[in-house]
Amino acid sequence: MEEKINFIKTHKTFSLYTFLVSVILLIAVLAPYLAPYDPMAGNMKMALQNPSIDHFMGTDKLGRDTFSRIIAGTQVSMFMTITLVILVALVGSVIGVVSGYFGGKIETVLMRFADMMLAFPGVVLAIAIAGILGGSVINTILALLVVSWAKYARLVRSLVIKLRHSDFITAAKVNGAKTKDVLTRHVIPNILPMVVITGAMDIGTMMMEIAGLSFLGFGAQPPTPEWGLMLNEGRQYFGTAPHLMLYPGFAIFIVVAIFNLWGDALRDLLDPRKS
Repeated sequence: MEEKINFIKTHKTFSLYTFLVSVILLIAVLAPYLAPYDPMAGNMKMALQNPSIDHFMGTDKLGRDTFSRIIAGTQVSMFMTITLVILVALVGSVIGVVSGYFGGKIETVLMRFADMMLAFPGVVLAIAIAGILGGSVINTILALLVVSWAKYARLVRSLVIKLRHSDFITAAKVNGAKTKDVLTRHVIPNILPMVVITGAMDIGTMMMEIAGLSFLGFGAQPPTPEWGLMLNEGRQYFGTAPHLMLYPGFAIFIVVAIFNLWGDALRDLLDPRKS
């Protein structure tokens, strides 16, 4: 207990943002119990109501409670974002490790493919892929996965190349260590902190990209309570019911800002170059 207190005192910024991130994740997990109304249930008699005591964030065009949909949207948005970040980091890291450790023709082919992916405007390519696959939660994740893995592959490859020529890797090979053991015991543990830092810092960016695709109609589809989709649905009523865009936009802004600040704090904490 004393160690935890000392850690919090030493890393106040990281502890604060970790607490805020934990609150967001807790809201996402408990969303079905925290929402005061059914986020899917409409009531046309209550359509486009301004904020009131009963619906303090108002209602949408179908009479659904905006606050309940934002709470439910926390679960949807966080699920999509965290799933995407994990998949992108995993796929990119595997390709980067294979390229950096084995080199040769394998590295050439994989890295040229990564260069080709990096040459395309990411969002434009994601829109094209999502348009071909069709708008849905799964297709949005797949589309952004296709355009986002190359950065991780490049990063991990550069880290593995430096490690491959290290003395402790050479010593492990001389002592008869198998390739699998070298990768699992020496290479992966040394690159993992940087991958985690990069992933944490990308959560906010990925959430913005997911919301952007949904806003354009290529992401989550009605009646899914996703923040980007809610912005799109409220756009045509901005003059008469601005709360339909203000509250989802504010939710995106707050969550993205918290995760970006948390990622910066985590980088400062785990940065191996710090003394």
